[in-house]
Amino acid sequence: MPNLVGQLINLLASILLILSFAMLSQRRILSLIRLFTFQGVTLVAATILLGYSTNQPHLYYSAALTQVLKVMVIPTLLHRLINHLNVRWDTETLINIPTTMMIGIILVIFSFNLAAPISSLSTSIARSTLGIALACVLLSFMMMITRAKAVPQVIGFLSMENGLFFSATAAVYGMPMVVELGIALDVLMGILILGVFMFQIRERFDSLDISHLEKLKED
Repeated sequence: MPNLVGQLINLLASILLILSFAMLSQRRILSLIRLFTFQGVTLVAATILLGYSTNQPHLYYSAALTQVLKVMVIPTLLHRLINHLNVRWDTETLINIPTTMMIGIILVIFSFNLAAPISSLSTSIARSTLGIALACVLLSFMMMITRAKAVPQVIGFLSMENGLFFSATAAVYGMPMVVELGIALDVLMGILILGVFMFQIRERFDSLDISHLEKLKED
C-alpha cells in the first residue's frame, strides 16, 4: 500500500510539472486560469494522499485551505478581474515559446540535480518529488519574467507559490497551520492589491503591458 501511495504521489507530481510547462507555453489568459485551477486540484489530491499515508491530520486542513483558496476563491477573482479588464489573450512574450520551453527543460534538469542531495536527507514518502517541486517553482518564476503583461505575471506568482507549498509538503509534510494561514492571507491580499494595481495601469495607459511603467518620470 505505501508503494502504491508513493506512486500516486509521483504521478500527481508529474502532472504538476506538465501543468507548469503548459502554463509556460500558454498565451490565452483564460486557459492560464484553468491550468492554475487544475494545478490547485492536483495539489489538493497530493496533499490528501500524503495525509492519508502518513496519518497526519493537519495535511487535511492544508488540503481544505488549498481547495477553498486556490481552486475556488482565487480563480473566481481572476475571472472577474479579466472580465472587468476585458482581457483574453496575452500574445506578448519577451522570449519566443520554443526557446522558453528549451530553457524550461534546462531548469528541470538543474532542479533535479539540485534537489538530489536534499532528497537523500529527507525521510518523507514524497522525497523523490522534491526535484519536480523545485522545477515547478523555477518554471513559474520563468513565466513571470517572460510575460509582458501583468495578469500572466500574477498567475505565475500564484503558480510559484503552489510549487513552494508542494515542496514543503514533500520535504517535511507541510508547514505549521499558522504559517499556512498567514501565507494564504498574504496571497489573497496580494491578489486584491495587484487587481487594483492592474486597474490603475489600464486606466493610465489603456494597456496592461508593464513596459509602459518605464515611461513614468518623477515630477
